[in-house]
Amino acid sequence: MRICIDVSASVHGRAGIGRYTEELTAALAAAAPEHDFMAFYNRPADAAPAAALARLPRLTVPWGDKPWRLRVLLAHLLRRRQDDLFPGVDLFHGTDHLLPRLGGIPSVFTLYDLTYLLTAQAHTTLNRLYLTLMMPRFLAAARSVIVISQSTRRDMLERYRVDERKVHVVRGGVSRRFCPAPADEIAAVRRKCGLPERFILAVGTIEPRKNYATLLMAYRTLRERGETVGMVIAGKQGWRAEAFFRQLHDLGLEEQVRLLGRVADADLPALYSAAEVFAFPSLYEGFGLPPLEAMACGTAVVASNTSSLPEVVGDAGLLVEPRDAGGLAMALERVLTDAGLAADLRDRGQAQAQRFTWEAAARATLQVYQL
Repeated sequence: MRICIDVSASVHGRAGIGRYTEELTAALAAAAPEHDFMAFYNRPADAAPAAALARLPRLTVPWGDKPWRLRVLLAHLLRRRQDDLFPGVDLFHGTDHLLPRLGGIPSVFTLYDLTYLLTAQAHTTLNRLYLTLMMPRFLAAARSVIVISQSTRRDMLERYRVDERKVHVVRGGVSRRFCPAPADEIAAVRRKCGLPERFILAVGTIEPRKNYATLLMAYRTLRERGETVGMVIAGKQGWRAEAFFRQLHDLGLEEQVRLLGRVADADLPALYSAAEVFAFPSLYEGFGLPPLEAMACGTAVVASNTSSLPEVVGDAGLLVEPRDAGGLAMALERVLTDAGLAADLRDRGQAQAQRFTWEAAARATLQVYQL
């Protein structure tokens, strides 16, 4: 088959969805050389596929995100096919919460999460309205639907009338480059990023859904108890980030919290490896790659007990209520002060991470393609 995969999220650097798309597409191309894979993305003038996808043939459209999404919306509402944009394609895989209206081309659609419904405050009004209007149409139009966790599957089936037989769970993986980094690489990242000797690490876009508000309150509690550990947050500034910076100032933590912005992928394994503990208090995740990557690097994890995170972390980390700043502070303090617990979590985390591979995700996705 000639299989076209929408890699727009990857080429435009959209954090978790971009990482998922890039890793899965590369694993698919490696696992199934008998198929011809193509990369599709919009707005090519200011974007290009990552090195792992650069060798794939490309299909592009010239429109930015909003014009492209509007064209897809109108095509669905007016029942106009967009097959001519994908000449010679036998199967289209929509991986960016977007599915062109296709008549003669079968499609697979990946649903990552339902944040636009479950944590509406984490989306712009326009994006939430778009997904609320279009998601039922995308789910109905796709021949098969892939969800990335049992949690997302439950959420979807509770809210949409979709034939369960066409819904398939394909969890993400963790790249083999995520492993405990050698000392020289850790030292280099410490110098490059100006890291404190001991620190709590958080990785993710600064936006309301990541729940850094609770993390900051928990960190202040630790400081008030005499804990001198630093805090490092790696992630670009997202939407509605102003409240985070106001809180950072109001809590008097501007000197204690190191903000790295977006960190190069090549530096992430050493950054994870350098941390004393990884904190992931997100309110909702369709899957949650960062805690998986942290565990693979041998870092103890404290994460939320909501949505898909218990599936990802299992019993290899400490799970807490995401809004409970006191509980989060207590869990972080346990890891920081109990060497035996920290060592046990590191060992269990590495074993847990080995259960998730992109090779397995690619094999499962290929099975969906062949249905």
